[in-house]
Amino acid sequence: MAKEKIPPTPPIRILKENGVDFIIHHYKYQEKGGTEVAARELGIDEHLIIKTLVMEDDRKAPLIILMHGDRSVSTKAFARHVGAKSVNPCDARVAQKHTGYIVGGTSPFGTKKQLPVYIEESILSLPGILINAGRRGLLAEMTPADLAGILKAKAVNVAR
Repeated sequence: MAKEKIPPTPPIRILKENGVDFIIHHYKYQEKGGTEVAARELGIDEHLIIKTLVMEDDRKAPLIILMHGDRSVSTKAFARHVGAKSVNPCDARVAQKHTGYIVGGTSPFGTKKQLPVYIEESILSLPGILINAGRRGLLAEMTPADLAGILKAKAVNVAR
């Protein structure tokens, strides 16, 4: 059996440079399928798949929130955590401009601009997670500690 080729995406390079133990998972990407499709295709709990959501505060400053696949972000609570009047999801084109990634392939690693990263605190207690590795249909499995450590993510409690 041939060894599976790991694509040299920026997130994968960053994980390797930081000595992170990770496993790559490929799945058949489906437009607007989200983490539900990835969970079904890979046969895992959607709660363990972490979405990378690009948001903007009321001053149009971009930021990233990492959230469980089966949860949503309370934007009101998130705004309070970051000291903003409001926080809302970015338009897809704006998100791509900030990160360099197309929607469905957004990773918190190797973004075009250095963005503050926040992580739902309950993610940190999971034994392992899967997060986008810089391409649609490509996830990296790792520990939440490695994820938060590399990104210097700030823990928040904003899940709904």
